[in-house]
Amino acid sequence: MTSLAEQNEQDLGRRLSVLTRQKRDHVKLDRLLSELAASDLAHQDRVLRRIYRLVFPHAFAEEAVLWPVVRRVLPDGPEITLQVEREHQEVNELVTALESMPLEDPARATTLSRLVEVLREDVRDEEDVLLPRLQAAVPEARLAQLGVAWELVRRVSPTRAHPVVARRPPGNSLAAVPLSVIDRLRDHVDQAIQRDPDADSPRLTRASRMLTALAHQVEEFALLKRGEHPATHR
Repeated sequence: MTSLAEQNEQDLGRRLSVLTRQKRDHVKLDRLLSELAASDLAHQDRVLRRIYRLVFPHAFAEEAVLWPVVRRVLPDGPEITLQVEREHQEVNELVTALESMPLEDPARATTLSRLVEVLREDVRDEEDVLLPRLQAAVPEARLAQLGVAWELVRRVSPTRAHPVVARRPPGNSLAAVPLSVIDRLRDHVDQAIQRDPDADSPRLTRASRMLTALAHQVEEFALLKRGEHPATHR
């Protein structure tokens, strides 16, 4: 099988294909990780938030739309999707840890380095193994259908780390709308703080913390944990 990295848009099933959409996001992620590596400490958080807004909806839509199909059509689908789910879970836990660390925390550099490493491992596992296997198992028209479904779910998926929520349906599907609304409100608040840190910063900071606390409360709903594999349970 040929890695997605070595295929062009025609090979991947054209513009609507889920493979084309996946590869496009992976290319964006590579650019953002390069930008992160070149950023000084003061600007890392800005780049990280752009990475979060890319990778969390991307992964959420994979887990809700693609991985159930992979588990049905491939004999070893459960094993290879579980490997990727473990990577997604570790990303969620690393980001949650980073968000609680002050910039001067000596553990921050190690945590950040591991986050970049896991993100790159995840891309390799998807592009070299999982997605080529899916490509070989389903027709091009099905890849286009999955692409449309994946894009629709991605647009209403959370943009922040939620390590407590299930990595599988029905829990992750039920979590999509409430956590997406909270996360996107928090994104707007944090962007406002970044644009002008001196403009009513205490009020905006309190709003961001309240939204974060609300998201953690929603995560604890029992229904949102249903379907979780024990290997990714927190």
